[in-house]
Amino acid sequence: MIDKTKMDYVGERAVLVGLITQTQSELKANEYLSELAFLAETAGAQTVKTFLQRIDYPNSRTFVGKGKLDEIRQFVEDNDIELVVFDDDLTSKQVQNIENELKVKILDRTTLILDIFARRAQTATARTQVELAQYQYLLPRLTRMWTHLERQRGGIGMRGPGETQIETDRRIILDKISRLKAELKNIDRQKSMQRKNRGKLTRIALVGYTNVGKSTLMNLLSKSDVFAENKLFATLDTTVRKVIIENLPFLLTDTIGFIRKLPTHLVDSFKSTLDEVRDADILVHVVDISHPQFEEQIEVVNRTLQDVCQSKDKPMLMVFNKIDAFTYKKKDDDDLTPRSRENIPLDELKQTWMAKMNDNCIFISARERLNIDELKHRLYEMAREVHIQRFPYNDFLFQKYDENEFNND
Repeated sequence: MIDKTKMDYVGERAVLVGLITQTQSELKANEYLSELAFLAETAGAQTVKTFLQRIDYPNSRTFVGKGKLDEIRQFVEDNDIELVVFDDDLTSKQVQNIENELKVKILDRTTLILDIFARRAQTATARTQVELAQYQYLLPRLTRMWTHLERQRGGIGMRGPGETQIETDRRIILDKISRLKAELKNIDRQKSMQRKNRGKLTRIALVGYTNVGKSTLMNLLSKSDVFAENKLFATLDTTVRKVIIENLPFLLTDTIGFIRKLPTHLVDSFKSTLDEVRDADILVHVVDISHPQFEEQIEVVNRTLQDVCQSKDKPMLMVFNKIDAFTYKKKDDDDLTPRSRENIPLDELKQTWMAKMNDNCIFISARERLNIDELKHRLYEMAREVHIQRFPYNDFLFQKYDENEFNND
């Protein structure tokens, strides 16, 4: 555990490495490294330094160039660094070569995310999903685990055992992958039955980037106690709660958060979680408006929803959360630099997004409970529309209720 009141840090000391390439600008590279630092902190590591190299494309042997690798090695030796994390996926050969040079543990972004998922998984379902993703990621990288046998290939009669061991290990992992996939199929069937048993209640799913406040909002609306923390991927397991607003019940689902460069294996493994999004009648896209790159996060979520969940035609409400944490720097009159998120006031952002979303968005603070009543009213109206489509004969109940409410005013 990390005691933030003390200067001593008990986690592993780490450095982070990223690239500026033809397809990734320096601004983007720094943004990705900032997120990687948050991932490292979530995993329990302390980021000591970050390294960036401008290069046309990653080095096939060591990811970065020889000069930059020597610079990293010198820093690692001088500062007792235990871990080096790269912001992109590494091949088995790259990991092996870098480990030989730096003599410390090497991780890439996917390995770090998988480690966090393994720590966060609480239920049998989540553990199975994470284990499957780990094995799928490990399978093409088996060669790095058997370097001690590869050295024996030059000797007579020693080539076979090394290759046999790798093939044996590959076969074991393939068997485990098959078993885990079979387990997840059973889980999918059980989840599907659970969804069918919920009847025809309107289903609303909270979606969004990781750490935008979905679980906090879930607790607020459902009066439940879903785990919420200011770290990435605090929620892995899908949580469903029955919520009643005014006279209308519906099901509210809290889902796993998305992230840039989300490993494909994780998307495939968490199919049962994403099925909750596919089956939802309404999506509530929660956004952290205080984040400097919230617009890019919106794009990441929308792209993932479109690619994985086929959610294009679903009604969606955009909920901009954390307005209490929003800050901006007023731009000077003689400042000719382009305007950015950092120098646009909240009121202007509100007007811009309300016009862009055809007023189908709302600005709240779940932590400070700001504008929650309006959010509940919006959810009620959207859930009511779905409910009336399914049960048109109940429409007069809503009309009667609204008339009484109007008369009481």
